[in-house]
Amino acid sequence: MAYGGSRRHSLSGQKSVYSGKNHNTHTMMKMSENGLALIKSFEGLVLHAYKDIAGIWTIGYGSTRYENGGKIKPGDKLSSEDQANLLLQDTLGQYEVAVNSYVLVPLTQNQYDALVSFTYNLGTNALLHSTLLKKLNEKDYATAANWFAPWNKITDPQTGKKIVSNTLTKRRTKESALFKQL
Repeated sequence: MAYGGSRRHSLSGQKSVYSGKNHNTHTMMKMSENGLALIKSFEGLVLHAYKDIAGIWTIGYGSTRYENGGKIKPGDKLSSEDQANLLLQDTLGQYEVAVNSYVLVPLTQNQYDALVSFTYNLGTNALLHSTLLKKLNEKDYATAANWFAPWNKITDPQTGKKIVSNTLTKRRTKESALFKQL
């Protein structure tokens, strides 16, 4: 079962304190196979629409929207794993752009992959307004790595209150560990 536990936000129409240019010393980075495997391991593959643990309609590998921007809705189906992979690649693009745009310091591939996984799960606003990003852009990589952990809560669809998710705790632990690997 997949656990997509969050609302995701697009970059369109979003005001940013950053210029949108890649400030990394690298060219535009892309998610590696290792990073994709991390996302897939937590999202899982489901070929029909379902509500994730936060009550959001999701399909494939945690996608909440289609290529055309349309929301996933009850009864939606994907025909194959190949279709789910194509949707994942399309969905991933905006999160890769966000990390490339918002991060102002050099990253290793593992750091980049961890940040894209984080952003894929939580949305671009979460990254943009996070202490994790603030510390990272101050070149405080060690402290930044510790700021994955607090992002382990979902909004309970029944009560509207924030509750700890064991799955998100595990995901943040893996992302932080990957971020720390050189």
